[in-house]
Amino acid sequence: MATFAGTTQKCKACEKTVYLVDQLTADNKVYHKACFRCHHCKGTLKLSNYSSFEGVLYCKPHFDQLFKMTGSLDKSFESAPKAAKVERSADQVLKRLISLTRFSSYI
Repeated sequence: MATFAGTTQKCKACEKTVYLVDQLTADNKVYHKACFRCHHCKGTLKLSNYSSFEGVLYCKPHFDQLFKMTGSLDKSFESAPKAAKVERSADQVLKRLISLTRFSSYI
């Protein structure tokens, strides 16, 4: 009777055993094919369409977006400039509502 001992390699993403049939190796790390996903959008990656930075996997569009948004690779997608834009737009809406309220009191 033949027995299969399996492999001792663990997926970097889920820490479960990776069998040869489902194994994908990128940046000298082993992944399940299903676990090889973009950190930002969770889309499934292929060896031909991924980039990584400090061990974090990204699809090419999100890697480019990260680089273009920050001007460097020092920040993540959840950076302060994005929040500042939201606050500015909320302030603009509030100012517009106040100006409309003042105008309607004269009519």
